[in-house]
Amino acid sequence: MLLSWFLLVAIMLTAYVVLDGFDLGVGVLHLFVARNEEERRVLIRTIGPVWDGNEVWLLAAGGTLYFAFPLLYASGFSGFYLPLMIVLWLLILRGIGVELRMHLESPVWRGLFNGCFGIGSLLLAIFYGAAFGNVIRGVPLQKDGYFFLPLWTDWNVGEHPGVLDWYTVLAALVALVALTLHGANYAAMKTTGELNRRSHRAAEALWPVLAVLTVVSLAATLYVRPALLQNYRQMPVLYAIPLLVAIALFEIWSMGRKRNEGGAFAASCAYLVFMLVGAAAAVYPNLLLSTSDPSLNITVYNAHSGEHALTFGLIWWSIGMAIAVGYFVFVYRMFRGRIASGENGHSY
Repeated sequence: MLLSWFLLVAIMLTAYVVLDGFDLGVGVLHLFVARNEEERRVLIRTIGPVWDGNEVWLLAAGGTLYFAFPLLYASGFSGFYLPLMIVLWLLILRGIGVELRMHLESPVWRGLFNGCFGIGSLLLAIFYGAAFGNVIRGVPLQKDGYFFLPLWTDWNVGEHPGVLDWYTVLAALVALVALTLHGANYAAMKTTGELNRRSHRAAEALWPVLAVLTVVSLAATLYVRPALLQNYRQMPVLYAIPLLVAIALFEIWSMGRKRNEGGAFAASCAYLVFMLVGAAAAVYPNLLLSTSDPSLNITVYNAHSGEHALTFGLIWWSIGMAIAVGYFVFVYRMFRGRIASGENGHSY
């Protein structure tokens, strides 16, 4: 039962990264790839019908954590209070940028909303990557299960780190490049003409950077947390996951070179999925690692709700997710296809 809930949370977070990831990537790209207002509008329209629905997976994952592993929810939201408030404001600014940019004809206001959307997307990718790095690196958990993290200390990894150090900054760079590449592949798949060609060029330029960062981040992770290989040693079949990451990374390049835009986007989805699967397989059964004493780790065994709640909660979770998946299938089928400049559509 506990493994099931761990997997459900991991699945929802992975769905959020894959789906909202290309939204964030398009937001970053729209600062650099689009050359005029019409091109910016086309880029935003590629995600307009789905971006807010994609964020449902983040809310669902947070609600599931609160229900299934309340100690982790309480500890994480307490210790990461400042970063979470920043993330909340960035989500708000990003939503404002998308929804209000067409309501005022003033170029000054439209430029402001474009900046909110683009810069908010860029900073969200960075903060999500840094948060992921904090989970892998660990935090200074106390005996009561709580902790406090300053924004930074001396930038070194140790028993009392900050939210930002050299490792979490590296994780932030990996997330920024990976999600921007993911967004470039999505934009190439959804656009035509010069915007399509620029999206291709952006993906081609980002791919070698991501390949290098992937290798460096793997080496850095094993340096910071060598114990993460324990599950891999006990179950050698897990070593297939890094191989699948490498294959997905190669396919992003190969499909992009062939101008197979759907294949390149599918490969970037697979890259994100296998990176997160590999991390989940390494940390289980831990949910939050301690930087000082492994006995203080928050795990599925000491953070879960009661058995009765978990059993009946699984029934209601299944019903809710079935409805959500049906909605997503309907929306993505309805808005499939490319978007060209000058087409009538949603006012984004």
